[in-house]
Amino acid sequence: MRLATASGEVADRLVTAIALGEYLPGHRLPSERKLAAAMGVSRPAVREALARLGGSGIVEIRRGRSGGAFVRTSWGAASADAIRHALVPRWNEFEQLLDLRSLIDDIVGRVAAERSTPTQQKEMGAALKKYRNAANPAEEQIADAAFHSAILASTGNPQLFQLSRSLLAGTSLAIPFEPWPPEQGVDRAGFLRALADHEAIYDAICNHDAEQAGQLSRRHFEITAETFRDVLARAQSDPQEDQPQRDVSASDRPE
Repeated sequence: MRLATASGEVADRLVTAIALGEYLPGHRLPSERKLAAAMGVSRPAVREALARLGGSGIVEIRRGRSGGAFVRTSWGAASADAIRHALVPRWNEFEQLLDLRSLIDDIVGRVAAERSTPTQQKEMGAALKKYRNAANPAEEQIADAAFHSAILASTGNPQLFQLSRSLLAGTSLAIPFEPWPPEQGVDRAGFLRALADHEAIYDAICNHDAEQAGQLSRRHFEITAETFRDVLARAQSDPQEDQPQRDVSASDRPE
Protein backbone atom coordinates (compact mmCIF):
# COMPACT_ATOMS: atom_id res chain seq x y z
CA MET A 1 0.00 0.00 0.00
CA ARG A 2 2.80 2.42 0.88
CA LEU A 3 4.62 1.62 -2.36
CA ALA A 4 1.46 2.22 -4.40
CA THR A 5 0.89 5.57 -2.68
CA ALA A 6 4.50 6.68 -3.11
CA SER A 7 4.65 5.62 -6.75
CA GLY A 8 1.40 7.49 -7.45
CA GLU A 9 2.80 10.67 -5.92
CA VAL A 10 6.03 10.31 -7.89
CA ALA A 11 4.08 9.74 -11.10
CA ASP A 12 1.99 12.87 -10.47
CA ARG A 13 5.10 14.95 -9.84
CA LEU A 14 6.86 13.68 -12.95
CA VAL A 15 3.81 14.27 -15.14
CA THR A 16 3.58 17.82 -13.78
CA ALA A 17 7.30 18.45 -14.28
CA ILE A 18 6.97 17.31 -17.89
CA ALA A 19 3.88 19.49 -18.46
CA LEU A 20 5.81 22.47 -17.07
CA GLY A 21 8.63 21.80 -19.50
CA GLU A 22 11.22 20.91 -16.87
CA TYR A 23 11.79 17.89 -19.11
CA LEU A 24 11.13 18.44 -22.81
CA PRO A 25 9.97 15.90 -25.43
CA GLY A 26 13.02 13.91 -26.46
CA HIS A 27 14.76 14.34 -23.10
CA ARG A 28 15.85 11.32 -21.12
CA LEU A 29 14.69 11.53 -17.53
CA PRO A 30 17.29 11.22 -14.76
CA SER A 31 18.12 7.73 -13.55
CA GLU A 32 15.96 5.92 -11.00
CA ARG A 33 18.70 6.48 -8.41
CA LYS A 34 18.83 10.25 -8.98
CA LEU A 35 15.06 10.64 -9.02
CA ALA A 36 14.70 8.56 -5.85
CA ALA A 37 17.32 10.67 -4.05
CA ALA A 38 15.81 13.96 -5.21
CA MET A 39 12.26 12.98 -4.26
CA GLY A 40 13.09 11.17 -1.04
CA VAL A 41 11.47 7.90 -2.10
CA SER A 42 12.62 4.36 -2.84
CA ARG A 43 13.84 3.22 -6.23
CA PRO A 44 10.95 0.70 -6.52
CA ALA A 45 8.51 3.62 -6.14
CA VAL A 46 10.27 5.49 -8.96
CA ARG A 47 10.37 2.35 -11.09
CA GLU A 48 6.63 1.83 -10.67
CA ALA A 49 5.94 5.52 -11.43
CA LEU A 50 7.97 5.34 -14.65
CA ALA A 51 6.07 2.21 -15.64
CA ARG A 52 2.82 4.16 -15.21
CA LEU A 53 4.12 6.98 -17.38
CA GLY A 54 5.20 4.45 -19.98
CA GLY A 55 1.76 2.88 -19.96
CA SER A 56 0.11 6.27 -20.46
CA GLY A 57 2.39 7.13 -23.39
CA ILE A 58 4.02 10.14 -21.76
CA VAL A 59 7.42 8.46 -21.75
CA GLU A 60 8.97 5.61 -23.68
CA ILE A 61 10.96 3.07 -21.68
CA ARG A 62 13.98 1.97 -23.68
CA ARG A 63 16.19 -0.91 -22.58
CA GLY A 64 19.89 -1.42 -23.04
CA ARG A 65 23.04 0.52 -22.34
CA SER A 66 21.73 3.75 -23.83
CA GLY A 67 18.20 3.20 -22.59
CA GLY A 68 16.10 4.93 -19.99
CA ALA A 69 12.81 6.80 -19.83
CA PHE A 70 12.45 9.27 -22.71
CA VAL A 71 9.76 11.94 -22.79
CA ARG A 72 7.38 11.46 -25.70
CA THR A 73 4.81 14.20 -25.11
CA SER A 74 4.31 17.11 -22.75
CA TRP A 75 0.64 16.33 -22.10
CA GLY A 76 -1.33 13.08 -22.04
CA ALA A 77 -4.85 11.95 -21.28
CA ALA A 78 -4.14 11.62 -17.55
CA SER A 79 -2.07 14.80 -17.19
CA ALA A 80 -4.85 17.02 -15.84
CA ASP A 81 -5.60 14.73 -12.89
CA ALA A 82 -1.91 14.30 -12.06
CA ILE A 83 -1.25 18.04 -12.17
CA ARG A 84 -4.17 18.80 -9.89
CA HIS A 85 -2.95 16.18 -7.41
CA ALA A 86 0.58 17.60 -7.48
CA LEU A 87 -0.16 21.34 -7.43
CA VAL A 88 -3.53 22.10 -5.83
CA PRO A 89 -2.76 20.91 -2.27
CA ARG A 90 0.46 22.98 -2.24
CA TRP A 91 -0.65 25.91 -4.36
CA ASN A 92 -0.42 28.54 -1.59
CA GLU A 93 3.10 27.37 -0.86
CA PHE A 94 4.00 27.53 -4.55
CA GLU A 95 2.67 31.09 -4.80
CA GLN A 96 4.78 32.10 -1.79
CA LEU A 97 7.88 30.46 -3.25
CA LEU A 98 7.32 32.08 -6.63
CA ASP A 99 6.97 35.47 -4.97
CA LEU A 100 10.15 34.90 -2.97
CA ARG A 101 12.03 33.81 -6.07
CA SER A 102 11.05 37.01 -7.87
CA LEU A 103 12.34 39.06 -4.93
CA ILE A 104 15.61 37.15 -4.88
CA ASP A 105 16.05 37.55 -8.63
CA ASP A 106 15.68 41.31 -8.12
CA ILE A 107 18.50 41.20 -5.55
CA VAL A 108 20.68 39.01 -7.78
CA GLY A 109 20.32 41.39 -10.71
CA ARG A 110 21.21 44.42 -8.58
CA VAL A 111 24.24 42.80 -6.97
CA ALA A 112 25.49 41.47 -10.32
CA ALA A 113 25.33 44.99 -11.74
CA GLU A 114 27.30 46.33 -8.78
CA ARG A 115 29.97 43.60 -8.55
CA SER A 116 30.41 41.82 -11.88
CA THR A 117 33.84 41.99 -13.45
CA PRO A 118 34.61 42.31 -17.19
CA THR A 119 35.54 38.62 -17.25
CA GLN A 120 32.24 37.62 -15.66
CA GLN A 121 30.33 39.85 -18.04
CA LYS A 122 32.13 38.13 -20.92
CA GLU A 123 30.87 34.77 -19.62
CA MET A 124 27.33 36.15 -19.49
CA GLY A 125 27.71 37.40 -23.03
CA ALA A 126 28.90 34.00 -24.28
CA ALA A 127 25.88 32.29 -22.68
CA LEU A 128 23.58 34.93 -24.16
CA LYS A 129 25.03 34.31 -27.62
CA LYS A 130 24.39 30.57 -27.26
CA TYR A 131 20.82 31.32 -26.23
CA ARG A 132 20.31 33.66 -29.19
CA ASN A 133 21.63 31.01 -31.60
CA ALA A 134 19.86 28.02 -30.03
CA ALA A 135 18.38 25.71 -32.65
CA ASN A 136 15.72 24.07 -30.48
CA PRO A 137 14.08 24.28 -27.04
CA ALA A 138 16.61 21.88 -25.49
CA GLU A 139 19.50 24.15 -26.51
CA GLU A 140 17.55 27.18 -25.30
CA GLN A 141 17.06 25.56 -21.89
CA ILE A 142 20.77 24.77 -21.50
CA ALA A 143 21.88 28.24 -22.58
CA ASP A 144 19.29 29.90 -20.35
CA ALA A 145 20.62 27.99 -17.33
CA ALA A 146 24.19 28.99 -18.20
CA PHE A 147 23.22 32.66 -18.53
CA HIS A 148 21.50 32.82 -15.16
CA SER A 149 24.25 30.79 -13.48
CA ALA A 150 26.82 33.29 -14.78
CA ILE A 151 24.78 36.15 -13.30
CA LEU A 152 24.53 34.36 -9.96
CA ALA A 153 28.26 33.63 -9.92
CA SER A 154 29.04 37.30 -10.58
CA THR A 155 27.44 38.31 -7.26
CA GLY A 156 30.47 36.85 -5.52
CA ASN A 157 28.29 35.44 -2.75
CA PRO A 158 28.03 31.64 -2.63
CA GLN A 159 25.22 31.89 -0.07
CA LEU A 160 23.10 33.91 -2.49
CA PHE A 161 23.85 31.37 -5.20
CA GLN A 162 22.81 28.53 -2.89
CA LEU A 163 19.64 30.32 -1.80
CA SER A 164 18.58 30.78 -5.41
CA ARG A 165 19.23 27.09 -6.18
CA SER A 166 17.34 26.03 -3.05
CA LEU A 167 14.30 28.07 -4.10
CA LEU A 168 14.44 26.46 -7.53
CA ALA A 169 14.42 23.07 -5.83
CA GLY A 170 11.43 24.17 -3.76
CA THR A 171 9.32 24.82 -6.84
CA SER A 172 10.63 21.84 -8.78
CA LEU A 173 8.53 18.69 -8.99
CA ALA A 174 11.56 16.45 -9.56
CA ILE A 175 15.28 17.14 -9.99
CA PRO A 176 15.50 20.96 -10.12
CA PHE A 177 15.14 22.35 -13.63
CA GLU A 178 13.56 25.62 -14.61
CA PRO A 179 10.10 25.28 -16.20
CA TRP A 180 10.20 25.82 -19.94
CA PRO A 181 6.97 27.00 -21.59
CA PRO A 182 6.17 25.48 -25.00
CA GLU A 183 6.60 27.63 -28.06
CA GLN A 184 3.49 29.52 -29.06
CA GLY A 185 3.23 29.18 -32.83
CA VAL A 186 5.85 29.59 -35.52
CA ASP A 187 6.74 33.11 -34.34
CA ARG A 188 8.40 31.62 -31.21
CA ALA A 189 6.86 34.33 -29.07
CA GLY A 190 8.05 32.80 -25.80
CA PHE A 191 11.64 32.54 -26.98
CA LEU A 192 11.67 36.09 -28.34
CA ARG A 193 10.22 37.46 -25.10
CA ALA A 194 12.88 35.74 -23.03
CA LEU A 195 15.64 36.78 -25.44
CA ALA A 196 14.63 40.44 -25.19
CA ASP A 197 14.68 40.15 -21.39
CA HIS A 198 18.10 38.50 -21.40
CA GLU A 199 19.59 41.18 -23.61
CA ALA A 200 18.13 44.00 -21.50
CA ILE A 201 19.36 42.40 -18.25
CA TYR A 202 22.81 41.87 -19.74
CA ASP A 203 23.04 45.49 -20.89
CA ALA A 204 21.94 46.80 -17.47
CA ILE A 205 24.54 44.64 -15.70
CA CYS A 206 27.32 45.69 -18.06
CA ASN A 207 26.33 49.34 -17.54
CA HIS A 208 26.35 48.80 -13.76
CA ASP A 209 22.75 50.01 -13.58
CA ALA A 210 21.66 48.15 -10.44
CA GLU A 211 18.14 49.56 -10.33
CA GLN A 212 17.39 48.59 -13.92
CA ALA A 213 19.04 45.18 -13.62
CA GLY A 214 16.98 44.36 -10.54
CA GLN A 215 13.67 45.45 -12.02
CA LEU A 216 14.30 43.61 -15.28
CA SER A 217 15.35 40.42 -13.50
CA ARG A 218 12.22 40.46 -11.36
CA ARG A 219 10.02 41.03 -14.40
CA HIS A 220 11.80 38.26 -16.30
CA PHE A 221 10.92 35.76 -13.59
CA GLU A 222 7.25 36.26 -14.43
CA ILE A 223 7.80 33.88 -17.35
CA THR A 224 8.36 31.06 -14.84
CA ALA A 225 5.46 32.12 -12.62
CA GLU A 226 3.11 32.35 -15.60
CA THR A 227 4.13 28.87 -16.74
CA PHE A 228 3.06 27.39 -13.40
CA ARG A 229 -0.26 29.26 -13.44
CA ASP A 230 -0.99 28.39 -17.07
CA VAL A 231 -0.36 24.67 -16.53
CA LEU A 232 -2.62 24.61 -13.45
CA ALA A 233 -5.34 26.58 -15.27
CA ARG A 234 -5.21 24.13 -18.19
CA ALA A 235 -5.55 21.18 -15.82
CA GLN A 236 -8.50 22.75 -14.02
CA SER A 237 -10.37 23.98 -17.07
CA ASP A 238 -11.05 20.71 -18.86
CA PRO A 239 -9.55 17.42 -17.62
CA GLN A 240 -10.61 15.67 -20.81
CA GLU A 241 -9.40 18.29 -23.24
CA ASP A 242 -8.13 16.92 -26.51
CA GLN A 243 -5.35 19.18 -27.68
CA PRO A 244 -2.49 18.32 -30.04
CA GLN A 245 0.39 16.70 -28.18
CA ARG A 246 4.03 17.42 -28.78
CA ASP A 247 5.54 14.09 -29.77
CA VAL A 248 8.98 13.04 -30.86
CA SER A 249 9.68 10.20 -33.23
CA ALA A 250 12.22 7.60 -32.21
CA SER A 251 14.68 8.87 -34.82
CA ASP A 252 14.60 12.36 -33.29
CA ARG A 253 15.27 11.28 -29.72
CA PRO A 254 18.76 11.76 -28.31
CA GLU A 255 20.74 8.65 -27.44
